[in-house]
Amino acid sequence: MNEALLVVENVVKHFPIRTGIFQRKVGEVKAVEDVSFTVESGEIFGLVGESGSGKSTVGKMILRIYRPTEGTIKYKGRDLSSTSQENQRFFTKEMQMVFQDPKSSLNPRRSILSTLEDPLIVHGIAKSRRQRKDIVAELLQKVELSPGYMYKYPSSLSGGQRQRIAIARALAVNPSFIVLDEPTSALDVSVQAKIIRLLQVLQKNMHLSYLFISHDLSLVRTIASHTAVMYLGFLFEYATTEELFRYPLNPYTRTLISAVPAVTKEEKEIKPENQSRGGDTPSPVNPPSGCVFHPRCILSDNTCSEQLPMLEEISPGHYVRCHHVSKNIVIAEQYKKNLARNE
Repeated sequence: MNEALLVVENVVKHFPIRTGIFQRKVGEVKAVEDVSFTVESGEIFGLVGESGSGKSTVGKMILRIYRPTEGTIKYKGRDLSSTSQENQRFFTKEMQMVFQDPKSSLNPRRSILSTLEDPLIVHGIAKSRRQRKDIVAELLQKVELSPGYMYKYPSSLSGGQRQRIAIARALAVNPSFIVLDEPTSALDVSVQAKIIRLLQVLQKNMHLSYLFISHDLSLVRTIASHTAVMYLGFLFEYATTEELFRYPLNPYTRTLISAVPAVTKEEKEIKPENQSRGGDTPSPVNPPSGCVFHPRCILSDNTCSEQLPMLEEISPGHYVRCHHVSKNIVIAEQYKKNLARNE
């Protein structure tokens, strides 16, 4: 059996909080706690959760923007913590990122040509300006923009066009893996659909793998084959996207699904019950004891407030973190039956 493209294993990330002129450590932001998952070659893997869940921090650790406090991340069998020059160059070329806000990710003082030829120069992909312009023209066509856009500046482009440029920049070094961190959240709904379609076309034509990070579960459902749900640094559920939507086994997952707008009366009637008592997400500086979702969860009891549940494989490929697995199975079975009756 071939090794997975990306293996994230027991990854933890804590950010120290320092104060005073001597920068004395007074606490920690516990951004990510014991996260594990794999991404296969050619796969689109979804990572979802509310703001503060730690999903973007996971993406930045994969891109080596942050170093894990604990745990390992391997890409094509190579440890991302390796500092060898060969591995550093390999990772930089193989793995790219598209950020949330296309406006802030592009330098307003530089033309699109200048922005897109930068990675070509750094990696020695094209020696002459003529070669670089030809490659930039091809990149623009791949993201469905005409070559003439290379002479424009970001200020003259729409949000959707700027995001296409950001995608083209990520493609410039011909990577195999791209982290997409909320790539459509700053765009209008109509533009979002076009960008998602473009990403799907590029993934298929260029045999790319994506980590698609989003707070929007319905959006992830349209693009990802597997999905992991995060809350306050912890991975709460992980399965194929179809299984996750049809058989959600964690109260927090059902809460996210219940928040997806229903189009029809029938959809509204069969949506899972919101499993949250409401309230704000607790601070990662001082997270709750036990299960970090217990202050908001309607199923919580004393065990939940005292003991952290482990991530367990409930069925092949379906992992859940919750003390009340038997209750969740009963709820999920009823939801699955309701879905079947509506189909």
